[in-house]
Amino acid sequence: MATVRRGARATTAAVLAAVLGTALAGCSDTGGKRAEERAAREANAGGRAAVNTPKWTFAMVTHSGDGDTFWDIVQSGAKQAAVKDNIKFLYAHNEEGKEQAQLVQSYIDQKVDGLIVTLAKPDAMKSVVNKARKAGIPVITVNSGAEVSKAFGALTHIGQDETIAGEAVGDELNKRGQKKALCVLHEQGNVGLEQRCDGAAKTFDGKMEKIYVEGTNMPDVQSSIEAKLQSDKGIDTVLTLGAPFADTAAKAADQAGSEAEIDTFDLNAKVAAALQDDKLGFAVDQQPYLQGYEAVDLLWLNRYNADVLGGGKPVLTGPQIITKDDAAELASYTKRGTR
Repeated sequence: MATVRRGARATTAAVLAAVLGTALAGCSDTGGKRAEERAAREANAGGRAAVNTPKWTFAMVTHSGDGDTFWDIVQSGAKQAAVKDNIKFLYAHNEEGKEQAQLVQSYIDQKVDGLIVTLAKPDAMKSVVNKARKAGIPVITVNSGAEVSKAFGALTHIGQDETIAGEAVGDELNKRGQKKALCVLHEQGNVGLEQRCDGAAKTFDGKMEKIYVEGTNMPDVQSSIEAKLQSDKGIDTVLTLGAPFADTAAKAADQAGSEAEIDTFDLNAKVAAALQDDKLGFAVDQQPYLQGYEAVDLLWLNRYNADVLGGGKPVLTGPQIITKDDAAELASYTKRGTR
């Protein structure tokens, strides 16, 4: 009998342990739940589609130059959405409008199921976007060209209003008491960059001056900014219009012996780190990951369900002013390439 009682006690203890273990796992912090959610996200990122729609092909063609980390982030979002939506995703870029249009034409010839394009140089792109529409290929514009997207026949535009973003910069410079700013344009003929500078000048109570540099040649960018800072000691702000140029502007200021604050449009890991180290004043985030992700997702929704967002207006992803106080929270996202 004693043996039986010991066995019963052992069995009861085992059952209790199992029950308690289950209970603890269920209420033990959200660690277990978060681990499960993380595993699910990673499984999806690893190549599992969340839908059973046909394997459509979407192509994105941008005005990016080589080595621009901003467009790496846009692609990161587009590729993630493509995995989820069972989409074959293609990407090409050229900073020259004529060549960009030719790339779009090549995808029209391939009869892709959807197109995502930028309209930084709208005059060069108008005809080919119209050709895509006539070929029955839905087009979404991202990042540049909000003001002409609808007229060109695109389903919608995803990005920030560049003039509004510039105005937000002017307001922020006023809050900081800045008096004279140098706006660095890294691509000739890009209407979006002009709108950023002009918007900032509109609301800035100080003086805003433009300088044009060759964005694909960083030594030229640095030397041009450095020379300007050396010749004009009154400049207290250098505003760059893309994240890769912020670090270069900081080096130029250092070489010129200038105390000018460096501020920038767009966010990446270097910018987030520089904000935390007080090497930059602020950044203007337009969430490029979201631009790529939503563009693919909306094309899929249009093919699957004839959905359109925006009601004829752009779907805005920015601007958001990012300072040192925000940078720490976003640092992990910038390192993984999603902010």
